[in-house]
Amino acid sequence: MKKTALLNSNISSVISKMGHTDSLAIGDCGLPIPKETERIDLALIKGIPTFMDTLRAVLMELQVEEVEIAKEAVEVSPTLYKEIEKELGNVKITLISHEELKKRLKNCKAVIRTGEQTPYANIILKSGVVF
Repeated sequence: MKKTALLNSNISSVISKMGHTDSLAIGDCGLPIPKETERIDLALIKGIPTFMDTLRAVLMELQVEEVEIAKEAVEVSPTLYKEIEKELGNVKITLISHEELKKRLKNCKAVIRTGEQTPYANIILKSGVVF
């Protein structure tokens, strides 16, 4: 459910149509996006936009009750994982395998592709409600 204005019309449109427990993913530039899932490609060059900048922008707009992150990120990219934890605050984090995360992309309303090149910089956000 929308919380605030967002300049990217494609992201804003997807979020405005989301209901409770619908999901939206944000991924690094190498994440394979299923053909049946909408792709919102923001990637310009290496590192632009970053995963964290994109996550922060989406969190201004989307009420999130739970996220799914690849458990590999905790070990391989611990600095990024700690940044995500800090940004999410009290949002529930569920760790799943990277392979399972890729399978679950088929059920996402869309995947936002960033220019991020940090390993396992991928997340699935599950929509909450604002009431």
